[in-house]
Order: sequence, then C-alpha cells, then structure tokens
Amino acid sequence: MFFFLSICFLLCYFWKNDSEMDRKTNIKRISDERTVWDLAIIGGGASGLGVALDALSRGLRVVLFEKADFAQGTSSRSTKLVHGGVRYLAQGEIGLVFEALRERGRLLRNAPHLTENQPFIIPVYTWMDRWKYSVGLKIYDWMAGSLRLGKSRFISRDETILRLPQIKAKRLKGGIVYHDGQFDDARLALAIAQTCDQLGGCLVNHFPVLDLTKDETGSLNGLMVKDALSGSKYRIHAKAVVNATGVFADKILQMDEPGIRKTIQPSQGIHLVVDKSFLGGSDALMIPATSDGRVLFAVPWQDKLVVGTTDTLREKAKMEPRPLAKEINFILETASHYLVKPPSRKDVLSVFAGLRPLAAPKEGSQKTKEISRSHKIIMSKSGLVTLTGGKWTTFRKMGEDTLEAIGKMGALALRPSTSVDIRLHGHTDLVEEGHWKWYGTDADELRKLVKENPSLGRRLHDSYPYTEAEVVWAVRREMAMRVDDVLSRRMRMLILDAHAAMAMAPRVADLMAEELGKDQPWKDKELADFNKLADKYRIDSL
Repeated sequence: MFFFLSICFLLCYFWKNDSEMDRKTNIKRISDERTVWDLAIIGGGASGLGVALDALSRGLRVVLFEKADFAQGTSSRSTKLVHGGVRYLAQGEIGLVFEALRERGRLLRNAPHLTENQPFIIPVYTWMDRWKYSVGLKIYDWMAGSLRLGKSRFISRDETILRLPQIKAKRLKGGIVYHDGQFDDARLALAIAQTCDQLGGCLVNHFPVLDLTKDETGSLNGLMVKDALSGSKYRIHAKAVVNATGVFADKILQMDEPGIRKTIQPSQGIHLVVDKSFLGGSDALMIPATSDGRVLFAVPWQDKLVVGTTDTLREKAKMEPRPLAKEINFILETASHYLVKPPSRKDVLSVFAGLRPLAAPKEGSQKTKEISRSHKIIMSKSGLVTLTGGKWTTFRKMGEDTLEAIGKMGALALRPSTSVDIRLHGHTDLVEEGHWKWYGTDADELRKLVKENPSLGRRLHDSYPYTEAEVVWAVRREMAMRVDDVLSRRMRMLILDAHAAMAMAPRVADLMAEELGKDQPWKDKELADFNKLADKYRIDSL
C-alpha cells in the first residue's frame, strides 16, 4: 500500500511540475472558509518551508503564510554555506554535525542547480595547527560517509599561495583543504516554495497572521490572516498549526499564551561583500580562530567575495537589523591579519545583517557559545507546535521531526515521509555556468520569453548580467510583489552591490507596474521604500 501511495505522490509531483506559483489562485483557495486544512504553517523561511515540504510528501493538505516575502528575514542572510559545521564539531555537538552532513549531501543531490561543492583552505602558520586541524577534518570527512564531498588534505606553502593569491605568506607553513557546500539561500527558499506549490500546497507571501483561533475547550483550530497588499482578512480552519517564524516565534507564542516566558535570543551576524580580487582564486578561506573565538569565512559567491560572520546578542528581533560599527570593524580587522591587501570600508559593496533564532540562554548568561544550534520543537497546551533554532542545512530534517512530533500528538494521521527524495523545482543534472544556473530548467523558459520579446533581453545594469526578462518572470512565475522582492531575493543585487541595486530599481519598478497593473503613485512609493531599505546595506550610510 505504501508503495502504491508513493507512486501516486510522484505522479502528482511530475504532473504539476510545469505549474506556476500564482498568488491570486492561492488566495482564492484560502478564501473558501469551508476548507479545513490539515496543517497551517506560519512563516515562509527555511523552517516553515521545510515543514511544508515534509507535510506535503506525506499527502497532507497544507497552507503556509509568510508575513513578508519568502525568506525575507534570516533565511536570505546566511553565509551561503551548506555545511556540517566544523566549529560545532570542535564544540562537541556530534549529533548535530552528523545530521547536518547527511542533509548537506542530500541537498546537493536534490538541488544541484542551487548548490555546489566549495573547496575551503585553512592557512597553517604553526605545525601544531597542521596536526590539530588535519585530525579534526579527517573526522569531519569520516562523519560524512558516502555523502562526503571530497577528502581533506594538507597542501604545501607554494600550493596554498597559488590557490589563495592574496594570503599573507610570512611564516605560512601550508594549508589544509576541505570541502563543504555552497548555495543561494533565497533562491533555494523560492525553489522549495515552488516545489510545495507543485505538490498541491497553498503558499502566500505578504500575509501576516493577526490572531490564533480556538474552540470552546481552548484547543487551537485555526488562524485569522490578512493580505498585507489588499487589506482583506481571512479565517483559516486547520487541524494543526506550526509556528515557524524564527526570531519572531515569541510573538506567535504570546498570541497563544500572553505573558509566556521568552524562548528566543536573537543573535546578529553580519557579512561584508567585496570584490573577489581581495582573495583571488576560486577557493574559500576559513579562519578557524578569531579574537572572539569564532570562525571567519571569506567565500567566493556570485562573482563577489562574502566575508563574515559575527555573533552579537541583540535585545529585539527586527526584520531589517542594522549592522553595528564594531561588527564591521571586527571583520575588516580580522581580514587584515590574513590578506596582503585587505579591504577597507570604501571597498565594501554591500553589508547585510541577519538574526539567528537561538534558544534563550539561562538567566544571567550572555554567551552565545552556550546556546545550541540544534532545533527544538515546543508543544503548547493549545496544540500550537513551535519550531525554533536550527540551520539552513538541516531544514528538511527539521520539517520531518516537526511532523513526527505532530503525529505523536494524535492531531493528524501521518503517512511515512518521502521528503528526502524530492528533487526541488528546477532540478537538472546539466547545470549551466553563470547566473542562469540558479534557474535550473526554468532558464530555457526565460530564454523563450526573450525570444518572444527581444527587448526583455536588455540588461538592468551594465556591470551585472540580470535582464528585464527576469523581472517579468519573477512577477509572473515567482510571486514577486514588491521591488524589494525582486532586487533582494529573486536577484541578489541588494546584498551584492547596494548602489547598483538602487540604480536598477526605477526600471524594475516600471516593469513590475506594467505586469501588476499599478500606477505612478505605486511606483513612487515602491522606490521610496526600496531606497530607504537600501541605505541599510550601504556602508557609507552606517
């Protein structure tokens, strides 16, 4: 019987594989109050999308609400790594590393157009470091098993300088090469959302939750939600509700139980984006021990270099956190110890900050090292299920674990999960070079769009490959509703080059207005909002 159901599931998936993600269609689906959803998910970042994917793999009827855009918060501001976590191994979190390494291999298999094998080099300046890091990384290799991406090995001083042309050579003994994964976080989130849509899920962005609804016994039975773009409100009936809102989880928990103890401690991490020439080559640099005990990465990504990150406790969760001057200075200073010509403030093209949803530490503690990166599932008296913590690499396993917890509650009858084998939207074994690779099989459709209307082949900026066709595609097929949706997450311009993104914004607004049927006041407001946002990514405004 399970084999038969699995075949039906796969047939449904491929049957719908050419469908587009349409917001209007999904709003029509949620407007029918007679519908009782098996599962309503609050949050469209890595956690919520992982829950949705696993639930749909079990044949459940799923609806998901994201108050902003998919992955607009923490989930689009990572270091762009799909990794087991070398430093978690050093901290003794063996279970987390095992789990993450398995999921890393699966993700590279299921989304080869959005992920890739990235070699890293740890520069070695003492023979003791060679021994220490070599042993640790051999254990890392062994833990990955058959899903290993490549063997770690020591390389000579000359080879290290050849592969990292800008590394400081004084006292350099050599380097240790190891392998981890790299990805585009926002595009991956979108691909998961598209996959969920193809599997029959109903996902909508720009749809905040106003309240939780309960029956006469106090058991949760649904939500009140609002379309932030139209102002319309909807009543949603659901058998189970998952709170997957990351750093904002406490707000939903407060809706459920006012006055409940704080569960989330936001920790801010920032990244600087500079020209790739500051490191040189295609290998990434891993600095294993900074002055604050963290690791620092310098990773080639989309023809730039992403350098980070920090770990700074913040009091409140914000959708658009601002980098602190001390964080910027810390990254620049640390880089200066390792690079021949380190970047300065004037070289930074963009700076972005994200908040990690760490479990709140024990009272009186302010050390992020004491806070586990493992995910946690909280079951409220009302039946609300809250997923906190975790990391992008384990998004699918987080979803699977959440569904298993719901099954134990008895709220839903569950089939076995099949999410581990789902190929994500755009999957192809013939991965292209350049920025078209992020679209996977959709790249051919985009080229057809340009062939039908050659004017859409024009670039939005002379220095970057993005075309007008991609804006039209983002609106028609990827549920982009605002200029920020396009320039921040469908294209990654805002975090790659804030000034260039601002230059592209007027044309993006024109194209979106034409597609969405919007007027000049809409364009004016969108541009004003985007420019205000972009200021937070420009280092000269900080």
